[in-house]
Amino acid sequence: MKHRRAVPRRESATARRERAVRIAVRLAEAYPDATCELDFGSPFELLIATILSAQCTDKMVNEVTPALFDEFPDLRSLARAPKPRVERLIRKTGFYSQKANSIRECAKQIVEKFDGAVPRTIEELTLLQGVGRKTASVVVGTVFGMPAVFVDTHVKRLSNRLGLTRSNKPEQIESDVKGLLPPDQWTSFCHRLIHHGRRVCLARSPQCEDCKLLELCPQIGL
Repeated sequence: MKHRRAVPRRESATARRERAVRIAVRLAEAYPDATCELDFGSPFELLIATILSAQCTDKMVNEVTPALFDEFPDLRSLARAPKPRVERLIRKTGFYSQKANSIRECAKQIVEKFDGAVPRTIEELTLLQGVGRKTASVVVGTVFGMPAVFVDTHVKRLSNRLGLTRSNKPEQIESDVKGLLPPDQWTSFCHRLIHHGRRVCLARSPQCEDCKLLELCPQIGL
């Protein structure tokens, strides 16, 4: 269903920042308690779950991780885990052989280089096997409470549709979003974008008629 464009095609940087702030307010009203939808009880569990979530749904990861963490409850035990056993436990997440290698090596690196404690910075986390900037940002922002913008498929899609960026490159999208909102809002804004992308602003059939952002949205790419 097409709607009249609510935002001018040409928008000043100041106007875009003001609109981004209003979008953040609307999202906060719609999803006040939005947070990461991966189940975890520690930084270690969120790190491993986020690695497993690549090209897999959070729901499926949440079905798999309880058995994985019951059998390997910490980084040291996971670092020593037999690969075939790990593969069987995570098979449903897809790409299980590659992911088994990544989470075992990641655990080993943390044990050897960080004395078993999950690093608290994006720079250190991205040195680990299987950990890209998105995964590192999720962990830093969600567990450690540091300002972070993480660009998954939903944040990428909505940031473009909402006209908050003109880029498809995650690094540029991250930079653009950071320039629109104060740091203390970055993490919550990303979680709320993800919630909105999963419930309303769907990839193929966005529910514009039910969207509380409609008057603030230029509807780019719809």
